[in-house]
Amino acid sequence: MKNLLLYLVLLLSIQGFSQSNAVKAEVDTMNIRIGEQFQYKLSIDGTDNVIIPKLQLNGLEVIDSLKLDTIQNKLVQKYILTGFDSGAFYIPRQQIFIRNQAHFTDSLLINVATVAIDTTKVKMFAIKGIKSEPYRFDDYKHILFWVVAILLLVGSILYFALKRTNDDEVQTSEQLLSPYQEALKGLKVLDGKLLWQNNKIKEHYSELTHIIRNFIERELHVPALETTSEGLIESLADFNDSNTIIAEKETIDKLNGLLKQADLVKFAKSKPLAHEIEADRNIAKYIIDNLKPNVTESETTEVDLEPVIIVEKPIVKKPSLLVKIITITVIVLFIATIIYSVSKTQPILNSLKPQVTDVR
Repeated sequence: MKNLLLYLVLLLSIQGFSQSNAVKAEVDTMNIRIGEQFQYKLSIDGTDNVIIPKLQLNGLEVIDSLKLDTIQNKLVQKYILTGFDSGAFYIPRQQIFIRNQAHFTDSLLINVATVAIDTTKVKMFAIKGIKSEPYRFDDYKHILFWVVAILLLVGSILYFALKRTNDDEVQTSEQLLSPYQEALKGLKVLDGKLLWQNNKIKEHYSELTHIIRNFIERELHVPALETTSEGLIESLADFNDSNTIIAEKETIDKLNGLLKQADLVKFAKSKPLAHEIEADRNIAKYIIDNLKPNVTESETTEVDLEPVIIVEKPIVKKPSLLVKIITITVIVLFIATIIYSVSKTQPILNSLKPQVTDVR
C-alpha cells in the first residue's frame, strides 16, 4: 500500500513537471498605465495536435491577436492586451491541450496605474452644446411637396387669369371694330405678311377670300363663310334684285371672278402672275367699298323719331396684372400657412389625447 502511494506521488510530480515545461506564459511588462498596451506571449513545446482555446481574462481586454509562429519546433502565440480600469489584475492560468492532454500556464499579475493630471496646467474649454444630427432629405420632404403644390396652384391660377384677360382684350378690340374697319385691317395685315412674294400664293388667296367672306357675313348678314362660291354669288344676286343690298352688277361679277380665281389657286394649283395677284388685291378692296346693306328712308325716319336716351355706363377700372398676381400669391401663401400649421399641430393634439386601455 505504501509502495502504491509512493508511485502515485512520483507520477503526479513527473506530470506537473512536464506541464510546467510544456507551456509558458510571459509579458513584456507587469506595470502599465490606463490605456497602455503590453504583450502577452504563450510558448508551447511541440507543433502537432495542439489546441489553444480562447484567452480568458479578468479586467483586461484583448486589442489584437498576432499570427501564430513556429520557432524551433515550438509554437508561439502573442496577444496585445490593455486595461482601462486602474488596479491589480491577474491573467488567470490558461489551459492548452497538447496531444489531448491539458497543460496550464502560470497566472501573472498586471498593475494598471492611473495617469496623474495637473488641472492647473490644463487649459479648460467651454462646455459644448448638444450637436444635432445632420438634416436629410426626409426632413424637408413634406416642405418640398407643399412648395410644388403651391407652385402648381399659382401657375394654374395665373395661366387661366392671364388667358381670360387676353381673351377679353381681343374680344373687346374686335367688337369695337365695324365690319368695314375689320376688313380694311385684315387687308393691311395680309399685305404685311408678304405671302405671295414668298411663293405662298395659296395661303394668300385663302386669307384674302376669308377677309371678304367675313365682311359680307357681318355687313350683309349673309352666311358667306359656310357657303360655296356659286351659292354666295347667287345669294348676293337675289338680295340685289330684292333691293336688300346696294351693289352694282359689276361688283358682284368682280367678286365672282375673284372667288373663281381663288378656287383655281387652292384646288387646281394655279399660279397667277404678280400683276394678276395685285389686281385681285385691288378688286377685294373695291368689293369691300361697294357692298352695303340697303337702309330705307322709312326705317331711318322711324329711328330718328324715336327718342334716344343715352345712358353712360360707369367706367369700372379693372385691376392691373401685377395687382392680380400679388393678390393671388398672398391668398395662396395664407392658405399654405394654415395647412402647414394644422399639419404641425395635429401630431401634438394626437399625443395629448388620453390613452384608453380596454381591460376585459
